[in-house]
Amino acid sequence: MWYEIKDDSIIFNIKASPNSSKNSFEGILNGSLKIKIKAPAVEGAANKELIKFLSKSFKIPKSEIVFVGGETSKTKRVKMPFNEKIEDFIKDKDAKN
Repeated sequence: MWYEIKDDSIIFNIKASPNSSKNSFEGILNGSLKIKIKAPAVEGAANKELIKFLSKSFKIPKSEIVFVGGETSKTKRVKMPFNEKIEDFIKDKDAKN
């Protein structure tokens, strides 16, 4: 499963692809949400860009999005508050898979 809901938060398994032409969600691949990130994987730039992209996409403050695993890996686990935007996003992605 590419996500895990715990109480009022959610943990996404994310496969990040840095150095892309734009930030975008690319679907579900091998149990992870694939996300393209513009920033390079240098000195945490891609992680910062990923947090910014998730924050903007789901209307969640950046300070409430935290890495719970894989911070230095392409496969990451990111925890954030569960909200209606995320619920709709999950329903849409699950319907396509």
